[in-house]
Amino acid sequence: MENQVAPAFAAKTDAGMVRPYNEDSVVVAAQGRLAILADGMGGYNAGEVASAIATSIVKLSLEERLQPLFDDDLAPSHTELEDAVTQSIQLANATILEEAHEEPAFSGMGTTVVVALLHGDAILLAHVGDSRAYRLRDGKLEQMTRDHSVLQEQIDAGLISEEMARFSTNRHLITRALGIDFQLEIEIHDHKTQINDTYLLCSDGLSDMLTADEISDILGIPDANLEVLCDTLIDQANANGGRDNISVILIKVQSTHTQKNGLIQRMLHWTS
Repeated sequence: MENQVAPAFAAKTDAGMVRPYNEDSVVVAAQGRLAILADGMGGYNAGEVASAIATSIVKLSLEERLQPLFDDDLAPSHTELEDAVTQSIQLANATILEEAHEEPAFSGMGTTVVVALLHGDAILLAHVGDSRAYRLRDGKLEQMTRDHSVLQEQIDAGLISEEMARFSTNRHLITRALGIDFQLEIEIHDHKTQINDTYLLCSDGLSDMLTADEISDILGIPDANLEVLCDTLIDQANANGGRDNISVILIKVQSTHTQKNGLIQRMLHWTS
């Protein structure tokens, strides 16, 4: 037996006010407690192809890898879940590189990715690049991921303050991405959830346009459903300039219950 979170999901992506097309991709598999967001790299060829490959491959690969891990008595260990997510992201990276090699028009394409997988009373967050995950808990917003970017390295080194970083010309220079090299470093962490937690996955088209206070205020709107909150976040980012594609996924931990870790129950989460 294990405690299970009962999450609700909502997702939306928008081209923004400046870009003529949308290079972001979002996928939610609510029955699988899985959310994936990818931001095709601006300035690269076929970023929209890379982001679509990332979200689709990670979803399909995780579904295939996780189903056999469940048996009648035990849920997968953290190590097994981490390995499954890591291998799925690595497969997406290899697929993007292979597609770019086979199709000259796709040469140089790349993407960020951020993945959320809820399991038991925890959430596993994995990311590459500067797409982010946030958590709103008891009215306090916390950034759960650390950007893989030149700007973040400058902040860590004390070369620039958090306040000045919002105006830096280096903010879009990322240090990790899918589609660059077969050797990929993925950052992955597990966090305990609590009832009423709200998790936000977003591309930098949102985090660049809204301050942490603005995000917190919107996520804290009383009695607003997740679809309305997605719309409000994107509308505010567009009102603030909308200089990039804007994508958001919201996950709300509504309640917990106890569930047997049986194979049939687990399979139903992935196949229904």
